[in-house]
Amino acid sequence: MTHPAGFSRIALCLCATVVASAAEAQTTAPRPAPRRAPSPLAELQRQVAEQGREIEALRQSMAEQTARHEELQRALAENRAAADAAATAAARSEPRAVAVAPRPIQVGQPPSQDTRTFNVAPLFEQPGILTPKGTIVLEPSVQYAYSSSNQVALVGYTIIPSLLIGLVDVRQVKQHTFTTALTGRFGITNRFEIEAKLPYVYRSNSTVSREIFTGSAIDNVFETSGRHIGDAEVTARYQFNEGDASTPYMIGTLRFKSRTGKDPFEVVTDCVTRCIGNTTGTGLPLDLPTGSGFYTLQPGLTWLFPSDPVVFFGSFSYAYNFKRSGVSRTVRDGGTEFLGDFRAGDVIGMNFGMGLALNDKSSFSIGVDLNSVGRVKQNGTPVPGSVRTQLATLMLGYSYRYDAKRSVNISVGAGLTRDTPDLTLTARIPFTF
Repeated sequence: MTHPAGFSRIALCLCATVVASAAEAQTTAPRPAPRRAPSPLAELQRQVAEQGREIEALRQSMAEQTARHEELQRALAENRAAADAAATAAARSEPRAVAVAPRPIQVGQPPSQDTRTFNVAPLFEQPGILTPKGTIVLEPSVQYAYSSSNQVALVGYTIIPSLLIGLVDVRQVKQHTFTTALTGRFGITNRFEIEAKLPYVYRSNSTVSREIFTGSAIDNVFETSGRHIGDAEVTARYQFNEGDASTPYMIGTLRFKSRTGKDPFEVVTDCVTRCIGNTTGTGLPLDLPTGSGFYTLQPGLTWLFPSDPVVFFGSFSYAYNFKRSGVSRTVRDGGTEFLGDFRAGDVIGMNFGMGLALNDKSSFSIGVDLNSVGRVKQNGTPVPGSVRTQLATLMLGYSYRYDAKRSVNISVGAGLTRDTPDLTLTARIPFTF
């Protein structure tokens, strides 16, 4: 049997061994590394990475905005081309729509006023914007003109200012003229076009008079009329420049008029011998002419100036009539009267006006047409009684566009001088192909 004191010594030894092993284990076990503060270089690298991500996001946003900008530009170009084509078709129904050249538009900015298309109701023969390249325009038209005049001839002599010894010849002349025409235009380039016009004219005159040397107190009515093809015309137009907000559009015109109509020397005149001093006839033509009887060359210059919300326009022209030699006319009962050389007076023309677009389909215009006609010369000498004549007409016009290929233009003119027709009414319906 073992002694208790021995057990005690053994237990103490075992405890000492366990304590020594635990101390050795704590000495040999690894300790956790202490936490260090981040370095400045690592912080800069992190900021650079974040800014790179932001730059990439901005680059993608810019690419999207650029694509949208290009899409808007393409859509604007398509709409602009369609609007210009429609405005040109409405204008050529004469001068007469004015399409203003648009400026580039930036995204985020409202369109400038130059992008608007102006329609001008045509008033005069000179149209505005030219026919686009390769486009054909056919324009049927009809025109009615009415004029009246009173002519008083005193044949005799006066003893005192209030007493006339002789006869008084009073004549009232009423003239009606209907002109139908077919006009065709073709755009050779966007700045150059040619035009051909073929009219058909019907005229009727009524002359109410008490003829001199007859002693009659009864009014006589002399009626006559004429119908035939009128004088055919060929015209070329060229646009010199591209107008802008400070410069008008300038269009040059060269027109040639033929003698296809029945001229005044071809109709039979109501004379028995000579018309000068004739006392046995009226001296009036039995048939009315439908042409002027002279070849005419007319250069001109047309200008158009857009100024929102209106368009100002006008033109200058000079018509030169070529001389005819060896002219004679037929009188009643088959007689012939030799007249010699004839030359009609040249015509200086000017017109101006303004057009206002009421909406995208209709427009209204107002203008004044002025012409100064020179004296007629026979054998180099002015014909007795021939004087320079001043013609002036106040014009009002309205235009309505059905679609890009059809429109209706109506204009009315009122004479401002005695030699100008009292009333002129014109309707045009152009078709674009």
